[in-house]
Amino acid sequence: MSKESNENNLEVNLQNPYAYLDRTNFTSEKFKIEIRGLPKYYGIKEFKKFLNEKLNLDLCKIKPPKRGSGWVFVCFRNEAARENAISTIDGLSWKNSKLTARKAKAAPDPYIKRKMEAKGENGQTTRVDENIELVSITDQVKSSTTPLWNIPYEKQLEMKQNEIKSILQRAGDKILKENNALKTFLEDKLTFNDGLICELRPILSSNITQGYRNKCEFTIGKNATHDKIVIGFRLSSYAAGSTTVGPVDDLCHIPDNMKIAVKIFQRFVRDSQLDVYNPVDHSGYWRQLVARSTRLGHLMLIVGFNPQNLSIEALDELKLKIREFFENGPGKEVQVTSLYFELMGHKSANQESTQLLHHLSGSTYIEETLFDLRFRISPQAFFQINTAGAEILYQAAIDLAQCGRENISLLDVCCGTGTIGLCFAKHCGEVLGLEMIGDAVKDAKENARINNINNCEFFTGKAENIMKAVIHRATKPDIIAVVDPPRAGLHQQAVLALRKTKNLKKILYISCDPKAAVKNLIDLARPTSKQYIGQPIVPVTAIPVDMFPYTNHCELIILLERVNLPNNE
Repeated sequence: MSKESNENNLEVNLQNPYAYLDRTNFTSEKFKIEIRGLPKYYGIKEFKKFLNEKLNLDLCKIKPPKRGSGWVFVCFRNEAARENAISTIDGLSWKNSKLTARKAKAAPDPYIKRKMEAKGENGQTTRVDENIELVSITDQVKSSTTPLWNIPYEKQLEMKQNEIKSILQRAGDKILKENNALKTFLEDKLTFNDGLICELRPILSSNITQGYRNKCEFTIGKNATHDKIVIGFRLSSYAAGSTTVGPVDDLCHIPDNMKIAVKIFQRFVRDSQLDVYNPVDHSGYWRQLVARSTRLGHLMLIVGFNPQNLSIEALDELKLKIREFFENGPGKEVQVTSLYFELMGHKSANQESTQLLHHLSGSTYIEETLFDLRFRISPQAFFQINTAGAEILYQAAIDLAQCGRENISLLDVCCGTGTIGLCFAKHCGEVLGLEMIGDAVKDAKENARINNINNCEFFTGKAENIMKAVIHRATKPDIIAVVDPPRAGLHQQAVLALRKTKNLKKILYISCDPKAAVKNLIDLARPTSKQYIGQPIVPVTAIPVDMFPYTNHCELIILLERVNLPNNE
């Protein structure tokens, strides 16, 4: 579809928030049911396992309206699966609760719904983002991506320190509520730590606060008046009623080489005969540009593209044009060292989204340094987005762990490319790393090889599935775990596996979302029971590290240690 024809369709169905149900691409909203009568206490993952494994229902996802709700939405891939689920679940007893199931109405498209709510008195739909003054776009994209951009940095650190203190206060209150036996044990700590159950040290930060991001996912979209293609960041979310993309020129956290790459590739997209992807009706092609850079001068670009109905020949021709643009055309100025093309398709009723990476040019990876070590990074591998901050973070973790002994096995959970474990390697007897992304594990093994580190092993799989087996491979008498989970925290089964490992004495929990980590902290500190085997593991010391200057986010290291309570086991 050309830019012109796509532009003509921009306003199609903006009056119908359910128009998306008539499109050919799959949406789980078409085949949704509502299940009520759930027990007061249950886990979503537990319920999903019950539906999938016990009842053999092929569901897509479960959507609880909020935590602790007595009802949930469950989505399926087709009408037959939905009907089968209703007949199987309705009237069924689970955990002494009688369940009811019925068809559920699809949710309205949040963007269209917001547009309809924004109708003027004349009945005409007014774009929420259409009347934005262009002079204010700069401030809006700043506020969307770096909301603290106009606050002095020292003040930002103070704000984050106070926020972490508040989170620890709430976490401590919940831990003591769940395990009152800890109260006597922690009384002195509560007094000494100003009401906190653990010591809170001053926030750490790097002296590099500008251009610190080594990875960015830029959206390819339109400006406020929808007459110009822009590569940058959304001004607000789709659900908030905006698809406008603002430029990156004045953003303080983006490095200069990424800004140059964005501007130059923006020319390529504007000159092409293909329009940008439209999240409203899912038309269009260009979706995103991912950039990863390193202190060694390496730059990886990943062009995200929705192929729609383009032929293989047309896609191959486009990939050749992109390669030529960066190797011999205007893009040569960017000095890309690794170039990829990613196909980003839609979900069908029988498969997940198509996401295929095609290497176009340069190396298949980039390299970065931490301390005196060198690390290889593949396109989908995790690496801390602030390299200078990562060195401060890891050094603080090493100092807190106080390994220093050959009889320590370090369990590196969610190890990514092995950065934490390899940095720890010379401080302990062995490192055992777990990571669910296979390419990252390959990188970790290669990183160990190129740095001549021989006491590390890395394993592929979800932590909750392979942790027990990996723990059994430990050859040292004592185990310290380093946990650096995704934003949502560590899986419950992984928490239970750590808890029941008797020779595990310490956990270093590194969280990029301290609020989300609270549940894990509570579960690690719960009283001993049939489910929570082993003595509680409680917070001892917390250190905030500002990995994300000018944003509201803050990394937090928490050292937890096992306590021995009388009559607790």
